[in-house]
Amino acid sequence: MTEHLDVVIVGAGISGVSAAWHLQDRCPTKSYAILEKRAAMGGTWDLFRYPGIRSDSDMHTLGFRFRPWTERQAIADGGPILEYVKSTAAMYGIDKHIRYNQKVVNVDWSSAENRWTVQIDSNGEQSSITCSFLFLCSGYYNYEEGYSPKFAGSEDFTGPIIHPQHWPEDLDYEGKNIVVIGSGATAVTLVPALANSGAKHVTMLQRSPTYIVSQPERDSVAERLNRYLPERMAYTVVRWKNVVRGAALYGACQKWPRRMRKMFMGLAKKQLPEGYDVRKHFGPHYNPWEQRLCLVPNGDLFRAIRHGKVDVVTDTIDRFTPNGIRLNSGQELAADIIVTATGLNLQLFGGATTSIDGEPVDITKSIAYKGMMLSGIPNMAYTVGYTNASWTLKADLVSEFVCRLLNHMDANGFDTVVVDRPGPDVEERPFMEFTPGYVLRSLDELPKQGSRTPWRLNQNYLRDIRLIRRGKLEDEGLLFTKKPAAVAVS
Repeated sequence: MTEHLDVVIVGAGISGVSAAWHLQDRCPTKSYAILEKRAAMGGTWDLFRYPGIRSDSDMHTLGFRFRPWTERQAIADGGPILEYVKSTAAMYGIDKHIRYNQKVVNVDWSSAENRWTVQIDSNGEQSSITCSFLFLCSGYYNYEEGYSPKFAGSEDFTGPIIHPQHWPEDLDYEGKNIVVIGSGATAVTLVPALANSGAKHVTMLQRSPTYIVSQPERDSVAERLNRYLPERMAYTVVRWKNVVRGAALYGACQKWPRRMRKMFMGLAKKQLPEGYDVRKHFGPHYNPWEQRLCLVPNGDLFRAIRHGKVDVVTDTIDRFTPNGIRLNSGQELAADIIVTATGLNLQLFGGATTSIDGEPVDITKSIAYKGMMLSGIPNMAYTVGYTNASWTLKADLVSEFVCRLLNHMDANGFDTVVVDRPGPDVEERPFMEFTPGYVLRSLDELPKQGSRTPWRLNQNYLRDIRLIRRGKLEDEGLLFTKKPAAVAVS
């Protein structure tokens, strides 16, 4: 017989661990399993192994609401983050529910049975399980392949060309000239790490700049509070301090973009050599927070530039050559190694296909509800974190909501919940109102959002607390149904 569970969680990273903890805490009678397609847990923090990998959010908000982050680093390296996720899973017995090498390839909803059938590929072997509720926590990008544009002449280059998503453990870059293509979070992390760990020289080659902001590696307020307050209380205070500060910064960027642009560029100028062309190399063509700000702990990138270990070149690529890269300006960059920190490929739901009663579902026709459910797809929720704040803030809220939803359905005898498609008064908008390349490349493959609540995706944790944690469940967006009771035949 096919195994049946109350809930199947897909993905054993931060989102999956959050989902499991909340389920155990708030719905303790529910049976569940976590399906992880890789051989290890941790998601992003296990996959990426490039030098210097770290959080681009502070750990007091990237950490779980239910378990304090106690390390001294506020902007943490990948290793401690992975250990934090693993130890959290072990502490609460979540790790015992994880099933590895379980790639979900298709999910099919049966209207007659009110359940999902989850088709799994495990190292070439096919199997299936069923569940009453499906919780997708696999993030929003392709774990198997990063985005690598075609570069003319790449076959001529005599050295290795590496994407950070597939960093070789045995790569020897001691004394080598390295060109890192890109200007996002991965590039600004990699560049100083390579420069400070043996590379001869590192060049960050960018087509256009990013807003880069220095932030202390340690939170002085957190360190003081930890001396005087209990651990959990100190964590809560610092977490809220950082939430409010982040929301205020984002709001200021929305309200006064020109003023905030000037401020960010002024801060960069103070940390760069005299006469440095800040406008060219650190003055983006877009307003602050139209793309994510890049954090550099203790200004490590700026420091590497000041010390002559790193150059930033803003130009476009003509072609790769045997010994490096020729730019459209005519300049040639010598390189022994080229790193293409050119971004990610978006992929919702781990690449699994969805069907209802055997008929394929086109998710691009669906409308998102509160940024966590899709119209027309029953008994399913997904986690996609904030683009302007820590991922975990949204992950914990979605997990809370799913538990409220399950308990509400049990209390009222409902078997099914589905998002109703909004009426014509709700305008369809892109799934994410966010402009980095990895989003723009994939908008046609994503669902839509609506122009107003509850179909509008908030990028505001404080607003979502009211909407998701405290908002009523039976609103205009959700339809609940119960299976008719069987009639006894005399």
